[in-house]
Amino acid sequence: MGVLLVGYSIFTKPSEEEIAKNQRIRDSISVVEAQKRLEADKNRISKDTISQAAAALTPEQINQKKVNELGAFAEASTGEEKFFYLENKKIRVKFTSKGGRPYSAEMKNYQTFEGKPVILFDGESTHFNLQFFSQNKSIATQNLYFQPQTTETEQNAEGESKTLTLRLLAAGGSYIDYVYTLEPDSYQLGFNIRMQGMDQVLGKSTTMIDLDWAVDIRQQEKGRKWESDYATVQYKFYQDIVGNLGMSKENKPAEENLTTKVEWIGFKQQFFSTVLMANNYMTSARISSTTLPGLIGPLKTFSAEISLPFEGKTSEDIGMKFYFLPNHYKILKAEGHELTILVDLGWKWISWINKWFVINIFHWLEGVVSNYGIIIIILTIFFKLLVFPLSYKSFLSGARMKVLKPQIDEINKKFGADKAMEKQQATMALYKKAGVNPLGGCLPALLQMPIWIALFRFFPSSIELRQQSFLWAHDLSTFDSILTLPFTIPGYGAHVSLFTLLMALSMLVTTKMQMDQTQTAQPVPGMKIMMYMMPVMMLVWFNSYAAGLSVYYFFSNVISYLQQIIIKRSIDEEKILNKLKENQKKPVKKSKFQERLELMAKERGVQKR
Repeated sequence: MGVLLVGYSIFTKPSEEEIAKNQRIRDSISVVEAQKRLEADKNRISKDTISQAAAALTPEQINQKKVNELGAFAEASTGEEKFFYLENKKIRVKFTSKGGRPYSAEMKNYQTFEGKPVILFDGESTHFNLQFFSQNKSIATQNLYFQPQTTETEQNAEGESKTLTLRLLAAGGSYIDYVYTLEPDSYQLGFNIRMQGMDQVLGKSTTMIDLDWAVDIRQQEKGRKWESDYATVQYKFYQDIVGNLGMSKENKPAEENLTTKVEWIGFKQQFFSTVLMANNYMTSARISSTTLPGLIGPLKTFSAEISLPFEGKTSEDIGMKFYFLPNHYKILKAEGHELTILVDLGWKWISWINKWFVINIFHWLEGVVSNYGIIIIILTIFFKLLVFPLSYKSFLSGARMKVLKPQIDEINKKFGADKAMEKQQATMALYKKAGVNPLGGCLPALLQMPIWIALFRFFPSSIELRQQSFLWAHDLSTFDSILTLPFTIPGYGAHVSLFTLLMALSMLVTTKMQMDQTQTAQPVPGMKIMMYMMPVMMLVWFNSYAAGLSVYYFFSNVISYLQQIIIKRSIDEEKILNKLKENQKKPVKKSKFQERLELMAKERGVQKR
C-alpha cells in the first residue's frame, strides 16, 4: 500500500507548466475578488454619503425635496405599512397600505401537495402599481402610502358583504380610493378605482392611466414540470374571442401586445387562476410570461401592462373586479365571461367532446360513486362499449385479411420482388373481388382518436382528480410513484410510476395480439419495431403525467384485450373464407361514380376498352 501511495503521488504530480497555469488562475481569481471588494466598498461609501447628506438636510429641505419629486403626492411618500384582511368561506385576501394593493390571496378550501395552504401570490413577489404623470412628475402608487377608511359591512340578500377602502391623498383635497368589496360565498373581489379631483392633478391631456400588474406563480402541485407547462396568461378581448399567451422558455419571455380593447386578463396555473376583469374594458395591454430556472421556488413570472381609460372628469370611477378561483369547469361556467377557457380541454373540436360529453358524464358519476378511481374505470367501460361496434368491425376486417393470406402468398410468388407494381395491382384486385377493404381496420381506429385525444386533455386539467387517491396513487392529477431513484434519467425522471408501467405492458400485449390477428404476407416494414417502441415511448412520456390518465389507458387496454378474445372466439374464419370465395365468384359491382364515368365516356363516343 505504501508503494502504491508513493507511486500514485509521483504519477499524479503536476508538471511545471500545470503549476504555472494553476498559479495564473489563482492570481486571476484573486484580482476579480479584489475588484468585487473594491466595488462593494465604493457602493457602501456612496450609500453612506447619501445617508449623511440626507441626514444633513433640514425637515424643510426634506419636504421640499419630496415636493420636487412627487408634487401633489409628496405627503403620501411617508407612512407606516399596515395590513388589512377581507375573507369569506372561500378566499382570504390580505392588503397592504403601501401601494394599497392586494398583498396575498389564499384559497381556503385547498391545500398544496405538501399540505400547506394554497397561496396564489404573496408578499413582494407581486406587483400592482397605478402609474401616471402629475405636474410632469412620474407617480407610482406602489411606493406611496394609502390611508384606511372605515371598513363597511353591508347586509344583502345573500349575507354580509365586506368593503375596504384605502385612500391615496393628494394636494388640494384630491384623492384616489381603492375600494375592495368581497361578497359572501364568492370567489369575486370587487375592485373600484374612485378618483376625486384628479382632473386638476393629472392634467386635461391625460386620456389613459397605466396599471402594472405582475405575479410570481408558486408551485402548488407535485409535478413541477407539468404544472409549469399548464401555467400561462389567458385573456379575452372586449366582446370578442379569447386567447392565450404561447409557451415561454427558461429566462426567455413570451410576449404579446393586445392593441384592441380587452375585457379580462388571467394568470392561470394548472388548477387555480387569478383574473383581473374590467366592468367595461381595458384600452390595451402588453402581457408576458417568463419561465424561471431551478427545481424550487416560483415557476413563472406573469406580467401585464394595462392601459385604463380616463375621461378627465372631476369625479370618476374605473370599475374592475378580481377573481381568485379554482379551474373547475362548472364554477367557471357559472361566472360567465367565457372563463371556462381557463380549463385546458384541447383544441376547439376536441374541447366540444369534453364540454358536451365527457364532463357531463363525469359529473353525473360523481353523484353516484365516491371514489374517483372507480369513476375512471366506469368511464373507461362506457367508452369501450360505445366504440365496440367500431372495434368489432376493425377486428372482422383483420380476420378477412388473415384468411386471404394464402392467396396473397401465391400472388407474391407469381410476380416476385422485381414486379412491385403488378403485384400491388393483383393484390388490390383480389381485395376488390373478395369485397375486402384493406383500410377497414384503420378507419374505426381513426374514428376513436377524437375520444382518445379528448380524454388526454381532460384528465390532467380536471381539478376533481386533484389529491384524490386510488390504490397506491395518492393524487390522480399527478404521477404515482412506487420507487424513487437515486438519480435522474433524462426525459424519464427520478421515479417509477407503476400505473404507467402497467399501461405500457398492457399496450404491448394488445398491440401484439392485434398484429397476430391482422398479419398478411405483406407485412408493413418496421411494424414489429414500432410495436415494441410505442410502449417504451409511452412509458417515458407518461411517467410524470397524471396518474388518472394512465389508469384510464391501462384499463382501456385490459378491456380491449378481453374484447379481442371474445370477438376472436365468436368469429369462424372458415366461414369467412367461404364467404369471400363466394364474393370472388360474383361479378364485381361497379360503383355509382364508375357508372357515371362510363356513361359520360359513352356519350362522347369513347368505346369501352
